[in-house]
Amino acid sequence: MAINDIYEAVVNLNDAEIVSLVQSEVDGGTAVSPILKDGLIAAMDEVGLRFSKGDMFVPEMLRAAQVMKAGLEIIKPHLTEGEMPNSGTVVLGTVQGDLHDIGKNLVAMMMEGAGFKVIDLGVDVPGETFVKAVGEHQADVIGLSALLTTTMPAMEEAVGLLRKAGISAKILVGGAPLTESFAEKIGADGYGEDAPSAARLAKDLLAG
Repeated sequence: MAINDIYEAVVNLNDAEIVSLVQSEVDGGTAVSPILKDGLIAAMDEVGLRFSKGDMFVPEMLRAAQVMKAGLEIIKPHLTEGEMPNSGTVVLGTVQGDLHDIGKNLVAMMMEGAGFKVIDLGVDVPGETFVKAVGEHQADVIGLSALLTTTMPAMEEAVGLLRKAGISAKILVGGAPLTESFAEKIGADGYGEDAPSAARLAKDLLAG
């Protein structure tokens, strides 16, 4: 099955063939929706699982995301509004005082792979900016990242501001110094141990 070849190309990091495989399916009249869901997105789900099990590592996950995006670019012009991946809108950012972005960027890639529209606010993001962005983009999920222990209070402050603003979006937090108990303590809805688990958690929370 040719769609399975697309799936395998992403999982096996085959950037040399992904464009021709996807283009061949489009030219042959294959519906773009299964190419997207059963080929590209399903493959990124598998990549996420392998990463979480320790069978894949950050460089491989980054490359898989790039392969997936290359395939996505081919089918984008053919997607109708109803076929576009639409798991929801995610606002992401590294909290104020922290300039680290590798973890956040990985989460952004996995969120996109899971069908989310991602609004990346960058690094050193004040709590007020998160609040403003949620309203502007009607976000369903907010992801806050911190790598430094010294910026954990900034994360707590940002979550507090979001709660005070009465937002209904789900708040996820993640980063090396964080724990599940810290996430609960500051009032977040969930804690992502790594990028794939953050994407899965976002989908689970929105599914209820």
